[in-house]
Amino acid sequence: MKKYLVIGNPLEHSLSPKVHNFWFKQNKINAIYNKETLEDADLENFIKMIRDKKIEGANITVPFKEKIIKFIDILSDEAKDANSVNTVYMSGNNIMGHNTDIAGFYLSLKPETINFKDKNILILGAGGVTPSIILGLRMIGVKKIIVSNRTKDKVLKLKERFSFIEILNWGETVKANAIINTTSVGLKKTDKIQLNSSLFTPDTFFYDVIYNPKETNFLKKAKNEGCMVQNGLMMFINQAAVAFKTWHNIMPKIDKNLIEFLQND
Repeated sequence: MKKYLVIGNPLEHSLSPKVHNFWFKQNKINAIYNKETLEDADLENFIKMIRDKKIEGANITVPFKEKIIKFIDILSDEAKDANSVNTVYMSGNNIMGHNTDIAGFYLSLKPETINFKDKNILILGAGGVTPSIILGLRMIGVKKIIVSNRTKDKVLKLKERFSFIEILNWGETVKANAIINTTSVGLKKTDKIQLNSSLFTPDTFFYDVIYNPKETNFLKKAKNEGCMVQNGLMMFINQAAVAFKTWHNIMPKIDKNLIEFLQND
């Protein structure tokens, strides 16, 4: 039986085992997918386990999407562009690092919710998934991308790679058509992001990459103000589907049954 993993820290919120094991069963693949909480010091040995084929493949989540790169032999174009890896596997004799977050993000967006073309977007956070969101937004033709992060050094590093982004000091306000939370603030029910009330207008779209819990305080606040909201579930499902296709050369079904199965977690 082939073994797959998601690694990260924390991992209690992850639905990766649930979705991949669902697809294994649906596609009659003899494999098992688990999750494992690691520390930074564990990464090198973890990659060795893939090299030794004790693990066939793995997904990488917070906080290892950038940290894992130094242990990888080859990066896909997407992983290079984002400087972020969320999917790892053996390709020939080499460890391959791939990024499915970019595709997962833009595939999750519904044109009927908001047309992102020529819009101004505010991103909260500058962590491992933020470059993927920036690249996804560029692919769908946004006009302006503004990034705000509590630690300004991280935003400045992003600016070195993506010169077109604008920087907003944390806590300051700017008019935006969509506000995307890429921080981990929201994983705990008590987490709150303090935003100026002027940002909450009915035509502003609020998107949170977090999918568990289903509705963070960030989204609850926006919803209560009459704004359009979306959590990260469809991004998660779409990025998982691209990873599944990468490993098994099968594009799994994304349908009502799957979504209900995951939402009933």
